[in-house]
Amino acid sequence: MSDLKTLQQLAEKRRSIYALSDQLPVSNDEIVKLVEHAVLHTPSAFNSQSTRIVVLFGDDHNKLWQITEDTLRDMVDNEEQFAATKQKMDSFKAGAGTIMFFEDHSVVRDMQAAAPLYADKFPIWAHQTNAMHQYAIWTALASINVGASLQHYNPIIDKKVASEWNIDEHWELNAQMVFGAIEQPAGDKAFKLIDERMKVFG
Repeated sequence: MSDLKTLQQLAEKRRSIYALSDQLPVSNDEIVKLVEHAVLHTPSAFNSQSTRIVVLFGDDHNKLWQITEDTLRDMVDNEEQFAATKQKMDSFKAGAGTIMFFEDHSVVRDMQAAAPLYADKFPIWAHQTNAMHQYAIWTALASINVGASLQHYNPIIDKKVASEWNIDEHWELNAQMVFGAIEQPAGDKAFKLIDERMKVFG
């Protein structure tokens, strides 16, 4: 099988998996090495390398989602309305870990100072770099049969996360990727017409 075909199959295999457990098919060390590889080899504009990552396992993983649950509970008065949110938080806790994605704004500012002509673009490029890290890691997890879903509870949990894990003040939380063993596969995916999303000329 060609490398292209393998890459395309992995792209199709990467899905949002919500039914997870903590019984990973690989060791925690293998997850860490997978993330390290993505950090080293994912491209960034001007080689800025502004993405920062924190990996949480076990109690620390559970603590993140308890922080999120407690934060959301303070924002909802009706306990009946909160039931669905509580169920979602429990599903995240059931996973094996979470990868938190940050952007280092000190790097972005340094790049803006070094290349002022592109100053307004560096924040955009930093977001793009962060997204590429998310996709690279998500697809790599799928390749070893580890399910994941991407969550965005920033900025409401940012201060508590920074305090709990002593996060650098220049790091801004961008996304949280929950991962674990796949207990139930993703359902069918609907696609919009390719002609509405792509054009070819020449």
